[in-house]
Amino acid sequence: MDLSKVRNIGISAHIDSGKTTLSERILYYTGRIHKIEEVKGDGDGATMDHMELEQERGITITSAATTVSWGGRPDQNVSEPHHINLIDTPGHVDFTIEVERSLRVLDGAVLVLCAVGGVQSQSLTVDRQMRRYNVPRLAFINKMDRTGADAHNVVQMMKDKLNADAVLYQLPIGAGETYEGCIDLITMKALRFVGEQGSEVEEYDIPAELEDEAQEYRHAMLEAMAMYNDEMMEKLLSEEEISIELIHQVTKDAVQNQGFTPVFVGTAFKNKGVQPLLDAVTRYLPSPLERDISALKVDKNAEAGAEPEKMELKPDPEAPFVGMAFKIVEDPYGQLTFMRIYQGSIKKGEMYTNQRTGRKDRFSRIVRMHSDDREEIDTASAGDIVAIMGIDCASGETYANNRDFCTLESMFVPEPVIKVSVNPARSDADKMTKALQRFRKEDPTFRVQNDEETGETIISGMGELHLDIYIERMRREYKIEIEAGAPKVSYREAPGEKVEFNYKHKKQTGGSGQYAHMVGELTPIESDSEDSFEFEEHIVGGRIPKQFIAPIEKGMRDSLGKGPLADYPVVGIRIDLRDGSYHDVDSSERAFYIAAQGCFRESMQKSKPALLEPIMRCEIECPEEYQGDVVGDVIRRRGLVSSTDVRDSISYIVAEVPLAETFGYATDLRSMTKGQGTFTMELLCYRKCPNNVQEDVIAERKKNELAGAK
Repeated sequence: MDLSKVRNIGISAHIDSGKTTLSERILYYTGRIHKIEEVKGDGDGATMDHMELEQERGITITSAATTVSWGGRPDQNVSEPHHINLIDTPGHVDFTIEVERSLRVLDGAVLVLCAVGGVQSQSLTVDRQMRRYNVPRLAFINKMDRTGADAHNVVQMMKDKLNADAVLYQLPIGAGETYEGCIDLITMKALRFVGEQGSEVEEYDIPAELEDEAQEYRHAMLEAMAMYNDEMMEKLLSEEEISIELIHQVTKDAVQNQGFTPVFVGTAFKNKGVQPLLDAVTRYLPSPLERDISALKVDKNAEAGAEPEKMELKPDPEAPFVGMAFKIVEDPYGQLTFMRIYQGSIKKGEMYTNQRTGRKDRFSRIVRMHSDDREEIDTASAGDIVAIMGIDCASGETYANNRDFCTLESMFVPEPVIKVSVNPARSDADKMTKALQRFRKEDPTFRVQNDEETGETIISGMGELHLDIYIERMRREYKIEIEAGAPKVSYREAPGEKVEFNYKHKKQTGGSGQYAHMVGELTPIESDSEDSFEFEEHIVGGRIPKQFIAPIEKGMRDSLGKGPLADYPVVGIRIDLRDGSYHDVDSSERAFYIAAQGCFRESMQKSKPALLEPIMRCEIECPEEYQGDVVGDVIRRRGLVSSTDVRDSISYIVAEVPLAETFGYATDLRSMTKGQGTFTMELLCYRKCPNNVQEDVIAERKKNELAGAK
């Protein structure tokens, strides 16, 4: 396989921007499928939405992978087609881990934007994820056939909201019902999409009335590109003709190295604009040869805490094998592990080593995925994305030929924000345990724990929809009778003010006693993440011996799990240990560990602790006539409206609402707007609860504890 002809790309966007519809057209035009199915229609649902739940709800829940070949158009004289591994990702923030892990292993991406909605909340999240993994991307403005479509407005939003250097490469001809096609600003030809399902692309001369506008936008495009290339800048200044080859070359370099974003237009649903986008994918997005990938060397002799050395991975089939298991799916035939091969090759039946566990696994079957269909292959090499059947590993683990070779940096996993208790019928308890184990393995943002006080099983995740889907899957796939409790919010506790401590722990029983003494201060710091704990010690003159410092830090750290108000995790703390004393006989590591826990509890009580609640950034869309009702309802839910915008009789409201007030909001919004309102939300930050809410939460927690004790 010629690696320069391979592209590993993902399609990401806000909900309902048309990602899956676009993927369906790509499959059709590349000859992978011979009949187009729609996401919401009477047929079997889109090819990439293969789960029954996806087809019923018309949403993407899991990212689906496929492989297609694109040979370009006949006029390009491309003899060997390009091999594209394509991943269609979900839009809902609840399934954000699917986008996260896909982008972690991809070489390029297509950011899809709605021509009416433009840059929406999930577009911002996807943009952040692409930047986190340095993934070069193209943008595709979809739904140009919708009333109110405005490509120029969307490009401006990309510049303002995403801080992206976005430049139109195609000028739309018409918009909404009058949308016909586009003008290619590189070749200066108009394109129309004719034939069955728009499968033929016809070039014709630019209509006279659009000639001036096209020239103006072409000049703007060239000026934007000239910022990335001196030769082009010189030619522009001297008004020389710029060749098409130079434009392609500069675009490719700018996209891959500097984050430049060419913008294409079309409507996937009406079969317009997809083929030029595929041409752009093969022209501008990088092949595995053009991406710099590094791993961390495993050095057993390195000192503790030393920075691991980086090693470059080369997409060479002959080099030692390195691959990353980025997604796990359990199916009736066992575990299916999606793997990106970064270096070397794998063969069916060979043994490879899991770098985390050190265990050797046999790759008994290697398959190439096409949504949920699979094609058996014997080998796969660098640059490929395949699935391995029957190995037992976790998401994010690295495989190589030998032990202790290297590890690939893992992906970012956001913290869950919502909890629900699940209670199965007595006969189904074992089945539920099995289901939860499987889901936990598949999805790192899905957590399971047992509440020791009530004996309930608690599942936590990224939102109501996230947990709804898993509960529904347990009912369908495992035939479990299950009852879900009311959703619970993951609150946090934080100290209210700085506190000095002088804590002594003395215990004298028969034999040696326990003695520990510590002096210092506890200070609140700005942070709401679980690891926001800082520990500093400024002990001089051996007032507390060095071997007792680590147990003090561990005692403090182990106390973060339960705060004094309502047993929620404690965040935002700095401990400064300045003095103390010890006893030659009675002091021990254990004594200082116990003292640290007692000191932490006492200091937190004195610091006037406060409860922090998760605040969600909600983006609501509804017809303009319902704006007043919707805004009023947001304020009633303790929300803050940060912006409202009306475009083409649709009101776009951005608000910050406490998570506790959003349960059941989907139903309320629908009834307020006669079924026409939609919303998305994602975690924004944690903020201090109002006093009355704090008192209610603490009282509720105590009531539950008493009920559990009985």
